[in-house]
Amino acid sequence: MRPRALSVLALGLVLLVTGCGEAGKSPEKAAAPPSASASPSPTPVTKPSPTHTTPAKPKLRPVPKKLPAGLHRASGSGGVALTFDDGPDPRYTPQILAQLRAARVKATFCVVGQQAKRYPELVARIVREGHQLCNHSWHHDVNLGRRSAAEIRADLERTNEAIHAAAPKAPITWFRQPGGRWTAEEVTIARQMGLRPLHWSVDPQDWDHPPAKTIIKRVKGATRHGSVVLMHDAGGDRAQTMAACRHLIPDLKRRFGIALPR
Repeated sequence: MRPRALSVLALGLVLLVTGCGEAGKSPEKAAAPPSASASPSPTPVTKPSPTHTTPAKPKLRPVPKKLPAGLHRASGSGGVALTFDDGPDPRYTPQILAQLRAARVKATFCVVGQQAKRYPELVARIVREGHQLCNHSWHHDVNLGRRSAAEIRADLERTNEAIHAAAPKAPITWFRQPGGRWTAEEVTIARQMGLRPLHWSVDPQDWDHPPAKTIIKRVKGATRHGSVVLMHDAGGDRAQTMAACRHLIPDLKRRFGIALPR
């Protein structure tokens, strides 16, 4: 066979092996099945977290711009009325009682319900020695007058019960609002309960722990016939008040006389 014939025959064999289709183009690969990792994952169900709500604080009445009418700010006589707040206290109440007994005068003790429950023997002693009792709220809540009528009444009733548990037959004549933040609603409720609202006319601010000489100066400078003097036998360190009273009680008795408010 001639060489040219051999070339033609070789070319035919190449075409036969390549097969049909466009020259130089390989057949497409079959698409691979999707893998498991490529599948869309299910959307997790998120449970709502529990809602923690803080109970709303009870709404308070606005602070009055001035004291309501009907407060007792005078003794009702020419004598000076001595009042002692926030007790009884086993450290200081007995000291004041001893000073009053030595001077042979009487005073009004504005007692806190919690203190009366804690020290009932001192409440009984106050009454036994001829002094007067005043309801001064259950735990010295300065915002008591701004609360609801039901809360005010419940507080005063609870305090009265503690006082009467210590001194069952003792009359409770007065009520004094802690801090002097009176409201008209509070005055009305106190009167409905047979309690007269007792304020003051002389405040030496002994609650702020000034020295005894400052307490004496303030009381002597402001006291007149018929004044109601505010001091404290509890609620903190009252050593300076005790020292001041050793001078003030005999001095006020000599200058004005000391009498219970009426």
